[in-house]
Amino acid sequence: MLTKRQQELYDSFYESTHNNECLDLKTEVLVGLSAAMAMNCAPCVRYCLQQAKQAGISQGEISEVLAKVMAVAAGQKRLQMKQVIEGYGIDIESYE
Repeated sequence: MLTKRQQELYDSFYESTHNNECLDLKTEVLVGLSAAMAMNCAPCVRYCLQQAKQAGISQGEISEVLAKVMAVAAGQKRLQMKQVIEGYGIDIESYE
């Protein structure tokens, strides 16, 4: 779908995210895993889990990432509901 030039630029950008200057390998993989989970990208989660094993990331560390993604998602849904209620002037207190 991308032109050859666009694909080359994307590939270069993507590669640059793996050759970072500030994050150690474990942190990079855990950030990638959390982003993949948050974006609901199953192939990316699979890839990150494979990378996690190679990077020596523990099941406990993966569980912590999952819990954080779940907490952020739950908070976002709570905020979304609040915005709908307030934005449309719904009197939620009148519900039984």
